[in-house]
Amino acid sequence: MASPGGTSTCSEEGGLLAVVEQRKRKRMISNRESARRSRMRKQKHLDGLTAQSKQLSTEKEQLVTSLSLTQQQCAAVEAENCVLRAQGTELSRRLQALEEILCLVGSLGGGSPANLGGNFNSTSSWGSFMCMNQPIMAAAESLFYC
Repeated sequence: MASPGGTSTCSEEGGLLAVVEQRKRKRMISNRESARRSRMRKQKHLDGLTAQSKQLSTEKEQLVTSLSLTQQQCAAVEAENCVLRAQGTELSRRLQALEEILCLVGSLGGGSPANLGGNFNSTSSWGSFMCMNQPIMAAAESLFYC
């Protein structure tokens, strides 16, 4: 049943439809496979990001712990520094007092208490200068002015 105008027959149309349907199925299968691969890539990327997030959280915790320890050590060093400054100030005061005593002794003409006669003994005013040999203690109020 071929038509005189060159039109296709039913069997040719059926074959053409079958080819078109087969192409549609192939394209649909190919699209499904592509979507499956895309979902797999997306899942792999998500798994990588999750692992990275866990690793960064662990690293953050370690850094926070290290920072806290460092801050505690810094506070301890600052406190010790304040005490040392207070002790340095006290030593400077004592040194100045001793230099004044030496200057006074020198101006009186003697180099030592023994040269000054019997005026200075262990119970007199010279003995009070010997009391300066005390341990150095930092006053609490001096720690606030570091």
